[in-house]
Amino acid sequence: MRFIVASVVVAALAGCGLETASTAATSAAIKKQELEQGKKAMSDAQQKIGQAVELQQQRAAENADK
Repeated sequence: MRFIVASVVVAALAGCGLETASTAATSAAIKKQELEQGKKAMSDAQQKIGQAVELQQQRAAENADK
């Protein structure tokens, strides 16, 4: 009887460990995806800022020529 109870307890605890590991892996994958999206957003913002600076410089050059 003790063996059966011990076996059930061990199986339950092993299941909890597996669930915890699975949750941690899922969480890590989500964080990685968020990081990649953040990097892309930062890259896009840098491009837009660069374009805005270039446009401003062109306008300043045109105004200087007048």
